Amino acid sequence: MIHAVVSILLLTGGASAAGPSVAAPVRILPREDAERDGRRTLGQFPKNLGRSFVGVFAKDNLFPVLVGTAATGAAFRLDHGAESALGGRAPNLSSAASTAGGLKTVLPATFGLFVAGRLADGGRFRAFTYDAAQVLVVNTVYTSALKTITSRTRPDGSDNLSFPSGHTSTAVAFATVANAHYGWKVGVPSYLAAGAIGMSRVTKDKHHLSDVIAGAAIGYVTGRTVVRVNGEPVGRKRAFTLHPMTDAAGGGVGMGGSISW
Repeated sequence: MIHAVVSILLLTGGASAAGPSVAAPVRILPREDAERDGRRTLGQFPKNLGRSFVGVFAKDNLFPVLVGTAATGAAFRLDHGAESALGGRAPNLSSAASTAGGLKTVLPATFGLFVAGRLADGGRFRAFTYDAAQVLVVNTVYTSALKTITSRTRPDGSDNLSFPSGHTSTAVAFATVANAHYGWKVGVPSYLAAGAIGMSRVTKDKHHLSDVIAGAAIGYVTGRTVVRVNGEPVGRKRAFTLHPMTDAAGGGVGMGGSISW
């Protein structure tokens, strides 16, 4: 940002016994945004969502999209073998992982984190919870849209919403956001947990392996998009502000103007 200040001092008694004083303008600038980066605010929430929905199609997502597409295509050939190898394994663990990755668990947990983040006094946690709430919306919309478009039958035949895995995409999206804000020490365990959730969907006969791989790719892309979009600096508009001024000795009063662009 280029900041230019034009100051006009109208002295009404600037002379003292020691002689005329040298005016030293005191500037009162507009209050800066108190947010960590100026964009993660409640007022900007809808606009940031829109930017993230569009941002998914940015050029820097091309490589992970291509890798995810190739991996999903390769996984189609392994679907039957994976279901035969994993089906029915560790039922208790699979049930716990599936429950942890479902919207009935994730939605209230994310809302609680978001509220806690709004009450926090800035910092990393506040930014993380904001991005987590945003990625839940963005990822759910894209995942649900693909489920409707593809209409793939689940392995257990319960419905036609198999592709991609929503549990997996949600878990990977959160892991990607956590990794971006807290680094690998939080990111690696988060990705491992997301992997366990994805595999649990295969063992419970709810998804094919290719559904899980596709869900992981979607979650990664939406997660990195939300973090990038919300982390961009806010553009500043040109503004002119008037404010009161005085000299360093307090011997005069006047009016100053600030021009920002």
